[in-house]
Amino acid sequence: MRSRVVRVGTLLVAGAATAAGALGVALHVVGWSAEPLVLAAAGAPYLMGGAILGAVGFAATRQWVATGAAVVVAGLGIATQAPLYVADGGGDGPAITVMQANLLFDGADPAVLVAQVRARDVAVLTVNELTRAAVTELGRAGLDDVLPYRYLAPGQTASGTGIWSRFPLSDTVEYDGYVLNQISATATVPEVGPVSVYAVHPVPPVYDVGVWADELSRLGDVLRRSPADRPVIVGGDFNATYDHARFRALASGRFADAAAQAGAGHLVTYPTDKRLPPLVGIDHFLLAGAHATAVATVALPGADHRALVARVVLDRR
Repeated sequence: MRSRVVRVGTLLVAGAATAAGALGVALHVVGWSAEPLVLAAAGAPYLMGGAILGAVGFAATRQWVATGAAVVVAGLGIATQAPLYVADGGGDGPAITVMQANLLFDGADPAVLVAQVRARDVAVLTVNELTRAAVTELGRAGLDDVLPYRYLAPGQTASGTGIWSRFPLSDTVEYDGYVLNQISATATVPEVGPVSVYAVHPVPPVYDVGVWADELSRLGDVLRRSPADRPVIVGGDFNATYDHARFRALASGRFADAAAQAGAGHLVTYPTDKRLPPLVGIDHFLLAGAHATAVATVALPGADHRALVARVVLDRR
């Protein structure tokens, strides 16, 4: 009797785990617009892992057809994630280091951020949730000495966005019609020439999933209009993960996700202010006319995100 109960329990768990894996694959593939499904898509890789558990459970109970089905689901899940782990080669132009940081208003420790910029030889920094107080504190910590050129659109709480650069900035633009500030500038990089730099921050889906989807779509339009004769670097808190179809639409055509280029895998950046470790990767670099050879996360005390640092090879034009 006991063995029968264990067998039935194992089958139920295996079935539920396989179903969770299938849901994870579907969430990755389909760009559903219902808020619960959009939020669940951020956890798609965790759900996909259930299919492996399901395959083990079915195999243990000698349910071979079900085992095969679970293996297929697990294989589909692995196929969706594999591009993040396979580097696709690199370029041969000049290389710079770029950083993306969400400051949680003025919560991030400015001294730590500036120390990281110095230690990692960062040439371009994009920042989200930039307040006027944070601008002042970062200046006092020496950021303007390291990166003397800047284009900033600070704001209240989450709305502020900024670009700091080692290279002169021109052609500055702030894009209208967004809840949070979206900006761009042109950096003049030695041996390369003009490089378009964007700092973006679409709203999270919990604000309004329709607005979130619309802002991602319109940011795609903005990026597609960026000059095609130069490299483009886009840093930001996208409030979307690799498993959101709308983010992957941005990382297509001319543009690519830096983490996928470098084969860096899942770089989880949020949240860092909870008891659990960060669970999802919503901070990204998108690149065009450039190639990331290494991407990593960096702890930023006082913020609720880890920063993102990438080594980027820029195409010569």
